[in-house]
Amino acid sequence: MSSEPTVLIERHGPVALVTLNRPGAMNALSRDLRAALAEAMIQLDRDDSVRAVVLTGAGTRAFTAGLDLKELGIEGLGAANASQPAANPVKAVEQCRKPVVGAINGVAITGGFELALACDVLIASDNARFADTHARVGIMPGWGLSQKLSRMIGISRAKELSLTGNFLDAATACQWGLVNRVVAADELLPTVLALAADMASADPGMIQAYKALIDQGYAATFGDALELEHATSSARNSAVSGAEVELRRRAVMERGRSQAG
Repeated sequence: MSSEPTVLIERHGPVALVTLNRPGAMNALSRDLRAALAEAMIQLDRDDSVRAVVLTGAGTRAFTAGLDLKELGIEGLGAANASQPAANPVKAVEQCRKPVVGAINGVAITGGFELALACDVLIASDNARFADTHARVGIMPGWGLSQKLSRMIGISRAKELSLTGNFLDAATACQWGLVNRVVAADELLPTVLALAADMASADPGMIQAYKALIDQGYAATFGDALELEHATSSARNSAVSGAEVELRRRAVMERGRSQAG
């Protein structure tokens, strides 16, 4: 048995790079890995020096191939279906209030697909592929895939993927709106770390509050979401002074000019 940790954390300034580290098993989500991921996300959520997180898989073959089916055959589905973050990797990621950007470096299959969808933004390498094989394996998804996927790419496309179990290549995933962009494999981490650094450069309290507002509204009806936005903005914006807004506006303008160059 390898003594390597199943989850690695590497710091890049205010960005934490979290790597699922079972490359020999295609980063399958073993019990130990799921517990380690939950602990990592708790740690990073509590660390005020961390402002954004990147999640990826070790190696070039897989982001994660999903649940460790060998282990699952021994233990059964009960532990994996638990709602606690230590067992459920989607809950582990969702408990992090900071932006989490997924760097999809290979296949994301079934439970691995569900884990990818827990990220706030997805960037894929050109060799990334996605597949929902729940129907072919004979188990129902329990980490949100059946509901999230249709909301992201449309119900017909979601049914096509889930009812066939076919793989979706990175370019098509981008066309369908599943991932934000596709880059060459050797450019994946630099691209994602730069994107996460952009998020980390904004006020962390504002970023966390805005992420929460988007997520809460997305889970509500459109009318309720608009009411939530109105209530949130009324309460928060009334506490911001005109001088603060003007100072930040100037910084935004300067940043825009630098990006235009």
